[in-house]
Amino acid sequence: MTEVDGPEPGTTLNEGAPVTPRQSASVILLRGGADALELLLVQRTPEARFMGGVWVFPGGAVDAGEGEGDEAHRVCAVRELEEEAAVGGVDPAGLVKFSRWITPEQVSVRFDTHFFLAQAPDGIEPRVDGEECVDLGWFTPQGALDAHQEGRIMLVFPTIKHLEQLSGFASAEELLAFARGREVVPVQPKVVVSGETARVLLPGEPGYDD
Repeated sequence: MTEVDGPEPGTTLNEGAPVTPRQSASVILLRGGADALELLLVQRTPEARFMGGVWVFPGGAVDAGEGEGDEAHRVCAVRELEEEAAVGGVDPAGLVKFSRWITPEQVSVRFDTHFFLAQAPDGIEPRVDGEECVDLGWFTPQGALDAHQEGRIMLVFPTIKHLEQLSGFASAEELLAFARGREVVPVQPKVVVSGETARVLLPGEPGYDD
């Protein structure tokens, strides 16, 4: 169980009927080959109303015209990677699906996000546009968690949980081998409010089914 002060920065709790989550996709861009595991995080502009200043995996909502189903998520993921980090040359069909997270029903801004793994193309030098994203960095999973704990970067719950899982892998190749052919089961956290404290619960944790 993870206790937080509320949902992601810029969101509010929803007291009415659940909002239909918007389809979206993100790319966990990897480097390190067989020797190490580093991944790319970008910082959203602090001016953004939704998750301003937060460090995230490059990604965003599926646009009209990008197809349907898995194809749409893959096309969206590659487009967002190029728009937010100037990383091109990634084949949508070559993305390795890693996870799927659905924003809790209790939150007003919801996404159904498909996370993909991709090996960084050789010689690539990511860069931000300075508008939607203002900074970036390569981190080991544990290094990103440590930076968050020390207050050097700000992370939100889904990114933290992904980094905790990724920290169990010694190299990019080991992670990709694990993810290929793996069944992806949707994860939908639940927000439980008690007084001024919001607790985020994952399926299987005590209190989730109450």
